[in-house]
Amino acid sequence: MAEGGIAKRPVPQVPLLYRLLYRSYARGSDLSVSLNRRVTAAGWVVLALLLLTAILGVDLSKSTLYQIFSLVFGVLVVSLLWSWSRRARLSARRELPRYATVGESFPYMVTVTNEGRRPVRGFLLSECAPDARPSLPNFAFTPEPGEGERNVFDRFFVYYRWRWLMEQRLLFESEDRGEHRTVRPHESLRTLLHLKPRRRGVVRLNDLRVRLPDPFGLFQRCRKVEAGGDALVVFPRRYRLPDLDLPGEACLQLGGEAVSNTIGQSGEFLGLRDYRSGDALRRIHWKGWAKTGRPIVKEFENMDFPRYGLVLDNFTEEGDENLFEETVAVAASFACSIDTRRSMLDLMFIKDEAIVVKAGRGEARAEKLLEVLAGVEAEPEEHLDDLERLVKRHGDRLTACICVFTGWTSGRARFLRHLVSAGMEVMPFILCRCASETKAMIDADPLPCRHLLLEPPNVQEGLLKLQL
Repeated sequence: MAEGGIAKRPVPQVPLLYRLLYRSYARGSDLSVSLNRRVTAAGWVVLALLLLTAILGVDLSKSTLYQIFSLVFGVLVVSLLWSWSRRARLSARRELPRYATVGESFPYMVTVTNEGRRPVRGFLLSECAPDARPSLPNFAFTPEPGEGERNVFDRFFVYYRWRWLMEQRLLFESEDRGEHRTVRPHESLRTLLHLKPRRRGVVRLNDLRVRLPDPFGLFQRCRKVEAGGDALVVFPRRYRLPDLDLPGEACLQLGGEAVSNTIGQSGEFLGLRDYRSGDALRRIHWKGWAKTGRPIVKEFENMDFPRYGLVLDNFTEEGDENLFEETVAVAASFACSIDTRRSMLDLMFIKDEAIVVKAGRGEARAEKLLEVLAGVEAEPEEHLDDLERLVKRHGDRLTACICVFTGWTSGRARFLRHLVSAGMEVMPFILCRCASETKAMIDADPLPCRHLLLEPPNVQEGLLKLQL
């Protein structure tokens, strides 16, 4: 038993075949990364030419092939020895932006300093991503989507599963290695690099490499640069939305209570009046108090702002991890598109406990919501009752509520009906793997409000048809 009386789940035994395949693929992947760091694309072409001339050179009557083979072999030997003899002792400092976005390349500057006693010429810089190889249990028990439709050979060796898991775990791509530059001893230079994040969350950069190619550009020595570790917050991918016409608009009132679920803020200046008990100190007119000898305050119009709820359904079934990423992307799209200068926005979801993050007038900026969405994780178990209590607890203050669902079940339908029956205006967006099946479920049990089905990879097209 674990602490707190919670039983640990037994770890399933990995079959011997998957152990052997995993060991083979892991070692092969490590060898491939090591070779690709040291052999350029031109180097692979010349190596292929060397192999071709060696095979065809068996015919002794073709003396020209011997000459080509000797020339290619000599060039390869010189290039290999030259690249092996190159040295560099560099340190670097990154100048990263505050935020980045999944799928969008961004530039950043790197200041490189030569700590050695010799100039370093013709070097290239590149940022290396962390090891993307999956763990053994992950490889053994996580099937690739559509794996059952592959042939028997592919299903036996599951190499496509390995490739898919490697692709899913890759954090970023280094798009640009910089330019061929020269830095003298104890001097510094600035160079431009590009990075393209592949996953949201906090990405740590701690493996900056310098590549020292030979004059022929066939081989290159790869050395790690002393650059320390830097962290970068990667926002979820966002979709373009049409102009939103959400219920509730900021309005001005000359006193009195708000007539809707809105938040009061100060509008235009109206004049001065005597101080009344309960007036905020920041509204005291100090000059008027000094002149009249009695406390005077400034009076403003009351401006009321609507407050919206953004409910994220982060309860994900096994195999729906990619669908959950689309759900987060849709939620992030609304977090960016709703004008928080004229409204309030509450992001609500469940992560071990009820979580509410507020943005808008007098609260955090919309970037705060994106930071939270960048780190939100999927929950394997459904706790819609807890989510319902969370939304209803704040329901009296909400003008409208936007709900983004990961898939569709009877529990989600019941959750939505309870919110509507409580008098809340709800706008649900349902991410689903098969829109026709989800539509059939909803037709059999109709919903009490308008809804929109979004099926990857056509999420953008579906959102552009949005009419609120």
